[in-house]
Amino acid sequence: MRQFVVIGHDVPTDPDAVSLSDIPGAGRLDLLCRCVSAGVFLSHGIREGVRVHLILADEFTVTFDADSLRHLHPDERNVAARIRDALDAQDDAIGHMPADVSPGVELRRMGLEATLDRLLDGAGAATDPTLVQLHEEGDPLVEAAPPTDPVFVLSDHNDFTDAERDLLGDRADRRVRVGPELLHADHTVSVVHNWLDTDGYAAY
Repeated sequence: MRQFVVIGHDVPTDPDAVSLSDIPGAGRLDLLCRCVSAGVFLSHGIREGVRVHLILADEFTVTFDADSLRHLHPDERNVAARIRDALDAQDDAIGHMPADVSPGVELRRMGLEATLDRLLDGAGAATDPTLVQLHEEGDPLVEAAPPTDPVFVLSDHNDFTDAERDLLGDRADRRVRVGPELLHADHTVSVVHNWLDTDGYAAY
């Protein structure tokens, strides 16, 4: 299982504040939508064994599970509509129980810390998840061995906050960078997929 946790700092949690006519104006929701598309879609299909978790304002987590997604298209408007539907269902998320939004999409009343706690609980899993922070000051990706069950954490157009840095500093097994240039978050997801697809750039 490959998992991506994308922190959205400025996305509103009020569904009425999410306009499909101005997706970037909703706290750069367009970037998070592109991360979802880069995470779950192939050119003519959907990847297997991938989940993308969007942390919204450290209050809610919207999860896209590629194995059970239905009727989702890779354009920003379609993904944004599904996120808005998730926010509209927030009253159904009680405690840490998810609200089912549509096949393959859930919303949980969890911020970053609680989401990482849930994802890193390897109970019943064949391997323990490896938490990898994606950051410009990390070690080069090409020098790292691809983990078996990775959970990658990256930020949106903002840098990690001090609290997020402290949290990831305590919990991340690795901190890596994908290249010498700063990339958009969605491009970073694509680079990481290619790194894993090729077993660390070793097999094409």
